[in-house]
Amino acid sequence: MVTRRFVLSSLALATAAAALPVSLSAMAPTSDRPKLLIFDVNETLLDLGKLQQAVNQEFQSETAFKQWFGLLLQYSLVDTVTGNYHNFGQIGDAALDMLAQALGQPARPAAHKKEILTLITELPPHPDIIPGLTALQKAGFRMVTLTNSPDATVKKQMAYASLTGFFEQLLSIDSLKRYKPHPETYHSTCQQLKVAPAQAMLIAAHGWDTAGAQLAGLQAAFISRPGQQVYPLAPAPTLTGPTLPDIARQLIG
Repeated sequence: MVTRRFVLSSLALATAAAALPVSLSAMAPTSDRPKLLIFDVNETLLDLGKLQQAVNQEFQSETAFKQWFGLLLQYSLVDTVTGNYHNFGQIGDAALDMLAQALGQPARPAAHKKEILTLITELPPHPDIIPGLTALQKAGFRMVTLTNSPDATVKKQMAYASLTGFFEQLLSIDSLKRYKPHPETYHSTCQQLKVAPAQAMLIAAHGWDTAGAQLAGLQAAFISRPGQQVYPLAPAPTLTGPTLPDIARQLIG
């Protein structure tokens, strides 16, 4: 027999259930949430549009920047594999020479190449970055950067973009002399911050970077900026979203 008390209890449960969120946080249990967020810098935090425009204009080609950036990444990996380290600025300079040769153009004078490469320290943040970092900072997440650029460069970049205050440390691979996605770059960061790899999350807009972090035992969040893709032969990122606030909402719950 259905009693009045049973009906009232059922109504109360239904009301409480209706008040719950439609979907649970993508991170699920609090224990799975990272204790440390490690941010890539170039293209993830900073908009490379100014540098892209300068390189394309210099070489009179709409694909020049893409070619140059590809050479920069390719030969940073060559240096890592062979142990013949040069910093990112040196490889960027050499990549400009290689690009000129590939396009059948004369090599640019050293001073002119320096002017172009200096633009990497004068880049604005993507519009979503400050709102996303603010939300994560308010939620109490520890945050650091990890970039392939030299120490001096990342400090100038963060100061120019007014992002320094969001981060506990501005880290570079420069002292390690191995480029991401080498596993040691991620492990060294975790060791410095005294966090186990499984308790750290890399946030990046590069599929090669998120793949490297996950294969090194970290969690990873992929910001799917236009033109960027995840590597399908690597584990799927822990989180994916079109902007940093989207990632932040999934982390905070």
